[in-house]
Amino acid sequence: RAASEEVITRAFKSSTSSLAARLNIGTLVRVVLPSAVAALIGYAYFDNISLFLYQNWLSAGEIQFLSSDEVQFIPSFLQVLGLLFSILAGNAYSVLYQQQESIYFALFQEVSEAKSLLEQTALICQGRPFYPAVLKQIKLYIRNDLRRLDIPPVELIAQSPRNDPLEKIMFMTSVGVPSVIYETVKNLRQARGHRLGACQRKFPRLGIWLLYILAVLELAAFPLLGAGTMAGLGVKMDPSRVFGLQSLLFAGLTGATVLVLRIIEELWQSSGGTFNVDATLARMVVGLEAELDERAQGLVRGFVVLR
Repeated sequence: RAASEEVITRAFKSSTSSLAARLNIGTLVRVVLPSAVAALIGYAYFDNISLFLYQNWLSAGEIQFLSSDEVQFIPSFLQVLGLLFSILAGNAYSVLYQQQESIYFALFQEVSEAKSLLEQTALICQGRPFYPAVLKQIKLYIRNDLRRLDIPPVELIAQSPRNDPLEKIMFMTSVGVPSVIYETVKNLRQARGHRLGACQRKFPRLGIWLLYILAVLELAAFPLLGAGTMAGLGVKMDPSRVFGLQSLLFAGLTGATVLVLRIIEELWQSSGGTFNVDATLARMVVGLEAELDERAQGLVRGFVVLR
């Protein structure tokens, strides 16, 4: 029995480790790759855009006037947009991070209640004809509800009670006079409600797109400053060296801005990334799933595994 339990636990831990590796790789692809591409695009086209604005849009005098110390229109425009973006992005990150924190607390509470339910089921229902059915419903609850972070919480809670595994467990164990399992199922359903409420998205998708629009407006002001640099270059200055340094700085700014936006979007996603709870949840239920499989195998062999 000890060898069988060790094999099952190792299998679950191996699957959780591979899941964590896949999540890390996927997050790097979705976060780092777009940031690097944006930085390369900014480096490659900054000087061309600045030169185009200088030659076709505004004259040298107009650009110098807008950037002058007396008017400071372009620097003020850039400061206001940067301040707005910092406030909104910071608040969005804070709200989404606090939501992830509340999801962790809710999951720990729910998994603890699920383990209590399994222990009480093993003590009270073992040897009874409906014991295998109760174990099956607990397994369905873990697989189709607790671990389904990819399904919107409103869809999970809107399901009919007759399709709810916890409702079926309560019916099998508490018909007539309620048993002690009734209170545990009740607590588990409350913990499930807390988890679904924590997982529900509070920050709308529109907010993400508005952050992208603000970022584009902020970055668009820098080519104007580059055009002003072209207008202010002296005869003995090398434009390629000046634009080379500006392009490098603009590339770093563009990559960092996209990196921040992609991290916020990863936090906004309910599952599928390193910033989400997928890997942690998989590790949390390792012991619970191993216990269920062990007890199910004990039933198949004709004996009950006792703790």
